[in-house]
Amino acid sequence: MDQYNIILFGGGRMGSALLRGWLAAGVNACDINVVDPAPLPELAELACACGFALNAPIEAQGGQALVLAVKPQKIAELAAQYEGMASEDTLIVSIIAGKTLADLARLFPQARSFVRAMPNLPAAVGRGATVAATSGDFTPAHRLFTERLLGSTGTLEWLGEEDLIDAATGVSGSGPAYFFYLCDCLTEAGLAAGLPYPIAERLARQTIAGAGEMLRVSEKSAEQLRRDVTSPAGTTEAGLKVLMADGLVPGLIERAVATATARARELAG
Repeated sequence: MDQYNIILFGGGRMGSALLRGWLAAGVNACDINVVDPAPLPELAELACACGFALNAPIEAQGGQALVLAVKPQKIAELAAQYEGMASEDTLIVSIIAGKTLADLARLFPQARSFVRAMPNLPAAVGRGATVAATSGDFTPAHRLFTERLLGSTGTLEWLGEEDLIDAATGVSGSGPAYFFYLCDCLTEAGLAAGLPYPIAERLARQTIAGAGEMLRVSEKSAEQLRRDVTSPAGTTEAGLKVLMADGLVPGLIERAVATATARARELAG
């Protein structure tokens, strides 16, 4: 992926997840410069181990991709400091929640090519789910590079409408936390049923990870996989009857996604 030099602004959770995904996918560490005024110790250790630059001097040059992974309230300050780095051939890639393509064009007026993306934390282990929308002079070369960059950490879905990013944020952006919470609940339920805590936790973790891997590799729908594992009058059917009673779980999930989506729109102003 040598078409662009990558300057990653922000080494927080999501920025670090992308960075680890890129490195694991074989992106050349020499092509990456991470800018983080207060890097966490693990980021500094990763820089030493992998060889990417951390807070090295930056010079404006052609063929750069500026990846913005800072907090929303920090982007105006960052743009004021580094706006001069952007030129007509600079690709701006933002994963900042709530900042629109119009915001990016206003903050970096010299750039012409913009991508607004929403990845999620599993990008760090190559199992991320990213959505993206574009504006400006977005060429086939830009698209190819973006697909390699963001697709290297998992899957990438292009959205025809930027507004759909907020809905995707509620599903995939926030979704990993929903599953982590489910793992906690399943662990506590195992504990209540009499299992020792360490065993209940390991069983819950592996069950969720294994089910997720089956979903990833199978061509069957989630509904069909559920039916396959549910024997008539068996233990799974008995448990599912509780979960599916009165439509409470689907309603809760719908409310969670809708609330996260609404919050994403609030952040966008």
